[in-house]
Amino acid sequence: MKRAEVDETKFNPDLAYPYALRKMDFISAMQDVYDFFADVNDNLAGKGLQRFDDMIRPAAMSGMLSDMITDSMANHSRALTSNLHHNGHPDLIVRGRYPNDKIAAGSEGVEVKATRKPGGAVDTHGGRDQTLCVWVYEVDNDRNKSIYEREPLRFREIYIADVSVSDFRHNERGTLGTRTSTLHKAGLVNFRRGWVYLDESSGGHSAWRR
Repeated sequence: MKRAEVDETKFNPDLAYPYALRKMDFISAMQDVYDFFADVNDNLAGKGLQRFDDMIRPAAMSGMLSDMITDSMANHSRALTSNLHHNGHPDLIVRGRYPNDKIAAGSEGVEVKATRKPGGAVDTHGGRDQTLCVWVYEVDNDRNKSIYEREPLRFREIYIADVSVSDFRHNERGTLGTRTSTLHKAGLVNFRRGWVYLDESSGGHSAWRR
């Protein structure tokens, strides 16, 4: 089973990271995720089962990756830790800033999202002033290839930047849907200036740079 490795040449050499984050924090978090999928898929393949990537639904995958990235970043970061409040915002908060490292809606920290959408246009439950970090990933679901021929899950883009309420547009949903917000065109232009990692080896990704 193929194992993904972090390509350190794809990182932005000029980025000023917020909250004392470092390039190595992102590298470590990426590799933690890659190692998890490689180990799990090796175990599943040994039992004659399909890859974990193929078992889990896209929405569940994005949510799980967001949680994994948050936990890993909290372990490697010098200043940030996981927000221990259930469904609290943001996901990563400044260590010791809030009592018991938990807050329902804090103003200091980083909200983490994972998505398959190139360019970082991820849906959120509401636009707000925040530091947003979006990880864009890719899964090889080509059924014409065996599980041993398929490429492992890889992150293609990472962004981190401050955004404000005015950077979002609201997405109306039907009676059974939940209203969401997404960065609008101008908001995305500003957000993408905070690119951390860009891997354009996949044709469908980073098209906004072409």
